[in-house]
Amino acid sequence: MKHRILIAEDSKSLLNRAKEIEKLFKKELEKRNLSETVSVLPTGSLGYEDIGVALVIYPDNVLYAPVNSKEDVQTIVKEHFVDGKVVKKLQKPFKRFSQIEKIMGIQQRIVLENVGKISPEDIKEYIAFDGYKGFENALKTSPEGVIKEIKDSELRGRGGAGFPTGKKWEFTAKAKSDKKYIICNADEGEPGTFKDRTIMEGDPHRVIEGMLIAGYATGANEGIIYIRGEYALSIERLENAISQAYDLGLLGNNILGSNFSFDLQVKKGAGAYVCGEETALLNSIEGKRGEPRKKPPYPPTAGLWGKPTVINNVETLANIPVIMRKGAEWFKQFGVPGSYGTKLFSLNGDLNWKGVVEVPFGTNLSFIINEIGGGLKDNLSLKAVILGGVSGSLLTPNEINTPVDFNSLAKIEAGPGSGSITVLSEKRCIVDVAKNIAKFFRHESCGKCTPCRVGTDQMYKIIDRISKGQGEGSDIQIMEKLGRTMKLTSFCGLGQTAPNAILQSLKKFPDEWNAHIFDKRCPVNVCRLEA
Repeated sequence: MKHRILIAEDSKSLLNRAKEIEKLFKKELEKRNLSETVSVLPTGSLGYEDIGVALVIYPDNVLYAPVNSKEDVQTIVKEHFVDGKVVKKLQKPFKRFSQIEKIMGIQQRIVLENVGKISPEDIKEYIAFDGYKGFENALKTSPEGVIKEIKDSELRGRGGAGFPTGKKWEFTAKAKSDKKYIICNADEGEPGTFKDRTIMEGDPHRVIEGMLIAGYATGANEGIIYIRGEYALSIERLENAISQAYDLGLLGNNILGSNFSFDLQVKKGAGAYVCGEETALLNSIEGKRGEPRKKPPYPPTAGLWGKPTVINNVETLANIPVIMRKGAEWFKQFGVPGSYGTKLFSLNGDLNWKGVVEVPFGTNLSFIINEIGGGLKDNLSLKAVILGGVSGSLLTPNEINTPVDFNSLAKIEAGPGSGSITVLSEKRCIVDVAKNIAKFFRHESCGKCTPCRVGTDQMYKIIDRISKGQGEGSDIQIMEKLGRTMKLTSFCGLGQTAPNAILQSLKKFPDEWNAHIFDKRCPVNVCRLEA
């Protein structure tokens, strides 16, 4: 029986010497004459962060972590492959999930179905798991038929806005132009969000396939993956995947003998948060200052270089292949009406388990935190949850028994946003959290409009004073008025959403703000009050 050792070689584990562990396994297997029966391959993240180097052995479906040394490698090779025993001492972080099916079973992995199962560096592995089958099905269908399938699936954008993907494609398909573009927005700049990185590092061909299908459906023959420059491993694997796709004739002219041609390239961003906004992204690609454009016109009819352009998030595009492979009705068996399919969430903060998980829309937020995330570390109590990134919403403990779907979250003035779930324990200071959020937005404001440029600066200065014990009684009212003004008058989503969590903290945690302003003390002793 042929065994496969798949070592998680993502951005985090590579810093923990995952590549060296891979070499040690190959050397030890060769030494024991097992190279013919046991292969060693890199894979994407197994989902959880902060566990060192993790690996899974197929077909046994056994997880090991952390694997840190030559001795650990020798132990696994001898005991698992020679003696046929599971090495329990190397399964500590996975005590709840000693088998890969348990991790996958507690979730519903559709977008991440290949991550942890295949090598992201080999196109043949992707094809072996039905890769490019959805694109092949698309080529057998008319472009109108593909758009209908996507519309029937009711897939909504996974970048935060939740706009229906099929409608966006239809706008571009109907636009008259000699040139059209497909752009993958991989500028994942929201703090605490790393779900798109997990897709690109673990299954880059899935993104390419989604873009191919989008190009065929809309009449576009050129694609650009706009990615934040800090994502070195994602860039490396995407560029490798693109090269392999060209070699096999899956990119270029007359793909698979059809009349459809499509070229694809990677464009690196310079790390500006505002370039996650689609029109600022377009300006950046065109070599202009990364600032948002006035809308209308909207990108589907007048985007890159003034041509019709589809801009989809990484996760959105990663849903497309499976819809075209299995159909809209299959896709709609997951999730709830108005929010079909699954959603990826980046879990971070004061949790026992941090990483990326995938669950059906409609899953209860408390289930994600307590069952998948393992609850709060050190048995601490929950103070708050920042949902959807720092531009998202601040939820209290009595609000986490809410299903994570667009309609349910809207009832508590929240949304899935960028897919970040940051859990804050009782030891976190709300004023300090608000100060960090304000500091981030002050730094990232592009400065184009006065409400955002001045508003983010003033918001930070007020909160900074409060955190130092220099707050005044009128500060709360000033911040509320300032926040409302920013939300109503800022030019783009950055300024419009920057005050969200801060304003909610004023409403939901008034006692903590009052303690800093009037009592000149921090209830959890985080802020250094100077007054």
